[in-house]
This record gives sequence, C-alpha cells and structure tokens, in this order.
Amino acid sequence: ILREKFLDFFKAKKHKIVESDSLVPKDDPTVLFTPAGMNQFKQQFLGHLSGFTRAATAQRCLRTDDLDKVGKTHQHHTFFEMLGNFSFGDYFKEEAIAYAWEFLREELKIAKERLWVSIYKDDDDAYRIWKDKINVPENKIIKLGDKENFWPAEAKVKGPNGPCGPCSEIFFDQGNTVGCRRPACDPSCSCGRFVEVWNLVFTQFNRKEGGILEPLPKKNIDTGMGLERLAAVMQGVYTNFETDLFKPIIEEITSNIRSPVSNARELICAIADHIRAILFAIYDGALPSNEARGYVARKLIRKSVLHLRALGIEKPFLYKLVPVVSEIMKVPYPELSSRRENIAQIILAEEKSFITVLNSSDTLFSKISLSADVEKVGEVVFQLYDTYGIPVEETETWLKKQGFKNLLAVVTVVHKKLEQQKTRSKLQSSMKGDIFDIKGLHLGGKKTNFVGYTKYETKAKIIKIIKDNVPVKKITKGEEAKIILDKTVFYPESGGQVGDIGEFIKGKNIFKVLDTQQFDKVIVHKGVIKEGSFKTNDEVKAGVDIERRLSIARNHTATHLLQAALRSVLGAHVQQQGSKVCADRLRFDFTHFKDINKDELNRIEEVVNSYIINNRALRTKMITLSEAKKQGALAFFGEKYERNVRMVSISDFSKELCGGTHLDSTGGIGLFKIINEGSVASGTRRIEAVTAGYAYKAIKEEENIMLQVSSRLNVPADKITQELGNRISRLKELEKQFTARKLDTLKLSVDSDINKGEDIKGINFITPVYTDMDSVRKAVDLIKDKVKKNAIIFSSTGTNLENQILWAIGVTEDLCSRGVDATLLGKEIGSEISGSCGGRKDFAQGGGNKPQNYKNVVLKLKDTINKLL
Repeated sequence: ILREKFLDFFKAKKHKIVESDSLVPKDDPTVLFTPAGMNQFKQQFLGHLSGFTRAATAQRCLRTDDLDKVGKTHQHHTFFEMLGNFSFGDYFKEEAIAYAWEFLREELKIAKERLWVSIYKDDDDAYRIWKDKINVPENKIIKLGDKENFWPAEAKVKGPNGPCGPCSEIFFDQGNTVGCRRPACDPSCSCGRFVEVWNLVFTQFNRKEGGILEPLPKKNIDTGMGLERLAAVMQGVYTNFETDLFKPIIEEITSNIRSPVSNARELICAIADHIRAILFAIYDGALPSNEARGYVARKLIRKSVLHLRALGIEKPFLYKLVPVVSEIMKVPYPELSSRRENIAQIILAEEKSFITVLNSSDTLFSKISLSADVEKVGEVVFQLYDTYGIPVEETETWLKKQGFKNLLAVVTVVHKKLEQQKTRSKLQSSMKGDIFDIKGLHLGGKKTNFVGYTKYETKAKIIKIIKDNVPVKKITKGEEAKIILDKTVFYPESGGQVGDIGEFIKGKNIFKVLDTQQFDKVIVHKGVIKEGSFKTNDEVKAGVDIERRLSIARNHTATHLLQAALRSVLGAHVQQQGSKVCADRLRFDFTHFKDINKDELNRIEEVVNSYIINNRALRTKMITLSEAKKQGALAFFGEKYERNVRMVSISDFSKELCGGTHLDSTGGIGLFKIINEGSVASGTRRIEAVTAGYAYKAIKEEENIMLQVSSRLNVPADKITQELGNRISRLKELEKQFTARKLDTLKLSVDSDINKGEDIKGINFITPVYTDMDSVRKAVDLIKDKVKKNAIIFSSTGTNLENQILWAIGVTEDLCSRGVDATLLGKEIGSEISGSCGGRKDFAQGGGNKPQNYKNVVLKLKDTINKLL
C-alpha cells in the first residue's frame, strides 16, 4: 500500500511513473548492481531528455557495502526498495521539499511533532524554505557538514568530478525512550532514536578539477526514501525486520529452528534479508558463479547456509523461503510466481554444493601443511574461505585441535588478505572515473534511425566522426575511426546478436565497417578507411555484408525455434539466460536443473528441424510491453524493455520480445544441428548449434570420421558399434588378467619388502618403491595385513617419475591407538617434496614435484618417528 500511495501521489503531481530497473543495470559498467533509484536516470540528469522531465519510481536496489552489519542493526539491508521522485531541469528545492512534506503529513498522516529535518550547513535556501514556507521550528532544523549532507559525500574535497549538490534529510523521531535518552538528542546523534526516512538531493553544481563548483544551467532533483524504513515507521515497529515485508520470512525460519543460540535473532534477520537479495539477483539474471555479480549471489547463499547451520538447520532450507518471498512481493513483481520454482532450484543446487563442501571440510583441511611458515598457512586458510567458502573461524578451530602454535599470526595474515580482497572488490564495483561516466556517452547525439529490418543498403549522411575518442572533421586512408550516420542499415551488437560489418562508399572512397555498436540509441560504426577520405556531412552509400547478415539471421531465428523446442521437450520452466548469435554458430543458455540425455537432445534437434521443414512465417509488430506480456511473449530476464516493444512471432509456438534481425520464414534456416551441450553454472545449461551450410559441413565431417573408423576397424559402418563393443570387452579381459598377474607379483615381493624394513625403537619402518601409484597403495595394504602390529609403511614411486613423486603411508592399528597419525606424517614430508596429502589416521596418500628429495623424505620420516615414540 505504501508503494502504491507514493507512486499515486507523484502521478497526481504530473510525474511519469517509471517501472523499476533491473538489479543488473544495462549499459552501465560503473556498478555491479543498481544501488539507487537515480541510476536508471543518469542520462536524463545529463540533459538527454526522453519525453519527460519528472519521474517517480519504486526501484529495487542491492548493496553489499555494509554486509557485515546486516542482521545486527535495525535498518541495514543488502536488498531494499528505494522510493524516489526526480526532476530533470524542471522543479527544484521549494517544490521538492513541499512535495515531501505533503506526502508525509497529508498522505501518511505522520504527526509533524515526530518529524525533524537536516540541511547542508551552507544551504541558506533550504533553511529558508523549511523555516518560512513549511514552518518547521528552527530547533528541528539541523545543519550538517559535507560528509552527512552533500552528495556525493565530501565531493567538494575528494571528488569525483561531475554533478553534485547539497542534501536535505527528513527524520522520524522514535521518542525519548529510544537511544541515548539525552534531552538534547537530535538527528546528528547516532544513537538510533532518529530514523532517516527521506533524502532530498539538490543537484545544482558541476564539480570540476580542483574542487571548483560551477552552477549547473539546469538543476535537478534526486530523492530516495527506503520503503523498509518507511514501513517500520508506519507500522509502529522499532526495526525493519518487524514489518510485514519480513515477518512471514522470519516466522518460517523460526518455526524450523531446533537449536536456539544466543545470537539467533541476529542470524535469522540476516537470512531473511539475504534471501530477498538472492532471489532478486537471480530473478534479474545474476546466477551464482565465481565472478562479479554471480559471486555476490553465491556469497550471500553461502553466508545464509552458514547462519542456518549455526541455528541447527544442516539440510538445504534456503530454497524453501522462495515461495514466501514471492508471496510477499507478488503485487509489484507478479512474474515472480511463474519463476519461483526455477529460482528455488538454482538456490537448492548451490546449497547442496556448499553443504557437500562443508561436510568434506576435514579433507580440505588436509591441504594445510602444519610445518609450513605462517604466511603459507594463512594463504591456504584464506583460499579455503575464498574458494570453498569454509569460514575462517572453522579452520581456526581445526588448527587449534592440531596443536598449531602460531594461530594468532595466521589470523593476522588471513585478515590482511581479506582486507586486500575487500579493497579489490570495491575498486571493481565502484564507479570508475566521473560519477556519470557511462561508456560511450561522449558519442552522444540524436537517435540513429535504423532502417535495416527491410533493406541492406541506404543513402545516409555522416553526422559525426570520432578518432582516438576525439571528434574530428575528416579522416583519410589507413585511419581507424568511429562514424555516426543520420540513418543506417547496420544492426548494432545487441541482445546477443553480433554487430554488422560492411562498407560506406562515396565514389572511390571506401570505409570498411568492422563492427557496429550502440550507445544510448546512437549507432556507432567502427572501422578503417580503405581508400580515399571521409568528412562530416558527406553523403555515403552504406551497405552491410549481405551473406553474413543472412547467416546471422538464420542463427537468430534458430534460437527462437530452439527455445520453443526446449520448452516443448524439457518443460515450461526453461527460460533464456543469455545467447550469442554469430554468422557461423549460435549459443543459447537456459535454465534447467538436470543433465539432458541423448534421447532428449535428439528430440530437441528433431523438433527444431520440424519447425524449419514446415516453413512457418515470422511476423513482427510493435506492441506495448503490458500487451506483449498478456499474449505470453517471452522476455530475456535481466533485459530492460521500453514501454513499446518489438514482438517476433512464429506460428503459434513462439512469441518473443526481440529487436534482432530475422528471416521471413523458418525454411530459410535449411538445417539445424546441435554440436555441443553442457552445464555452465548451477541450474544453467548451454547449447551450441550451427545452421544451413555450417550444419551440412558438420554432418559431412562426422560422416568422414565414421568412414575412417570403419576402414580402420575393417567393418561396415553399421557394424562399428558392435565391433567396438567386442574389442572393448576383450581389452577389459586382458586388463583384468594383467591386474591379477601384477597383484600376484606384488604378493611375492611383500616378504622381501618386510625383511628390508628398518627397526626404529621397536617399530618396523618399511619403505618399498614401485613404479605406479596403484602398486604403491596395494603394497601398503598387503604389508599392513601381513605384519598386523608395530609397523609404519612408506611406499612410493621413488625417483622414477619425471618431476613427480607419489606416495602412501600406512600405520598399523596398534600404533594409531598410541597417537601415530598417517596424515600428520604425510604433512611432515610435504615441504621436502613440495606437495600435499590427504587421508585418515591409518592411511594417507599424496604427491609432490621434487622426486630428487626422496632420500631426505625417508630421513625426515625416520626422525619424526623417533620423536613420536
């Protein structure tokens, strides 16, 4: 209701209500996730208006800056919704302040006695408006400095360059029973009594080098009000986690706890927060992985799993919260209900994977060489955390049990590496350069008129030439440049489809187009002058490489057929997660949670080819986004669509929102062949395929291989499988006979190996050497079985293998009961041979890359046995 009230209020104030942008912002490399409501309006703030000067949104946002505080405080979140109203050179301070006050007082009926405001210390205009126009008492207007009330914080001194300005914040007073309880407490105090509800940013300056603030010719308004905080205020609760946005999630978690702990509430709140962030990250296309956005999603899942384990929930559980969150958010995000099973399966796969890692932590801990120096141990502890997600605290506990002495020094090393990682992460995810430095923005101009859907060639005028990122008037033979035309038939790289190539011709002058890109609806042709010269305002004939364009169109149309076939064969849960459409092949990523067997793959290929053979016509039409959704058109989640969209339909089996180039009918594809299929991430699979001539070539290559195999086996092609089966059976029988003879030989040598053993304080230390690891392992077992007591066997490949030594250690049961541990013995020799080991008390195995140190290894083991006994 609050969300609707806010948007309805500003709609009545003539604001355009803009749908929430994706958490994965399009064409903005400056941020990993959308962190605020203003992000999707960067170009409007820079003066690139698009039909409206006022806007309001309820924007979904994701931040990880304060991840460690989530659950511990009342108001920190990773995922949250930001209510905002914006003005692009339209109204300014007086109207923005008046609107905010009217909404809080008149619409929400918040008592004026509970509201305080802060302003920037030098902003006399804001002070006058609050005091004289709104009639806020002087004692409730707090003046704050650059850090608190200037945006970006301390921009005057520290930068970055670009639009900036003072802020005014509105606070809700929770009463004198909250916080420090000092009579003089006000919003400048951090005790928690005053909740910052709304931040009004008055963007009125352009910060230039040296901290110079130059007034902007057009001033803007950017506001943000956290829905979660506002909900807490309106529902009369002290923390955001007590609101109806979180209560059902928290109740579901609480009802499943079997082992209450002292910090249970903190952990439960963190999980409730994280599941919302995880769900919407995946919803917007950020699937769990080891890179960038995917790493954030994976990290949040793993933190939540660890919190759940601390609460006694050791089986996968997080995925069960997806339906709860979907129900809470179904009004603003109705598509969640149709995708919740997909999202839950992705989370479940991640949970299972991480729980498996946690359950095998003992094996992972064996990577730590206890005899290594502190720096090396710290490095491995950090890697266990960073690569496998093993908590540092859990590894510390294990090190304590092993009697490791320099634990404090190791912890210092790990924390240092964690800080270095945080710094790298901030550098990668923070805005690069100026605050509005969007890639390609310097190429800005009027929207390029694209006429390439129906033709391959057009006459056009050169609007702008850019060389070395600087506009120039003219370019000559051999020079590389970017050219912008008033209209073009060249399709820019978009939606997975590669950009067109071709030529601009003016008489004998030729510009070779090597790639086509798009920035803010301006199409940019990148290339080189092959002959002559070009200058701005020249009339040119622009033509694409037609054969290449047709090959791309075949593959793009084929991706639509492939998605339809996947949904037909595998189920309606299949959703596109990404694609790459080139001239020679196509790649299609999609959601699916199981391996695809050969029969299913054959059926998918068969269905696509049936669509091709039936030669169905393609139809395209411009339609509103809402109408397209009503008609069941599929969209690529994570993609941002405008109000009017292009819908591509093929018969009654495929409807997709797509801006790409296509064939007129499916028959033009000719032939479709899958050349590869596999998993690319949890719950995501990839199919690579070829069409037309490329598909025919692939089939002929396979045919030639079969003919060669037939010839080598000297059987007809239809007998190849039978012949291979016979030969494999014979080979297996020979291998079985060889293994049996090898074992017999090994048994004959055991007595000799035992007799060669060395007595160390009553312990028979036996060191047989064999040529392969299988013999090494079996020798240990055979000798242990024969001697039964008082023996330690170190069997290895000695110095026979080039640059590698493999080994196994066996300890008889009586010695294990006396404290001898094979894995610890293995770790003792690790530094000598630059290797690692794993195993259990009575048996361990490993290897290293310094076989030349074999004698040193044996001496070290003898010395260790002496010390142990």
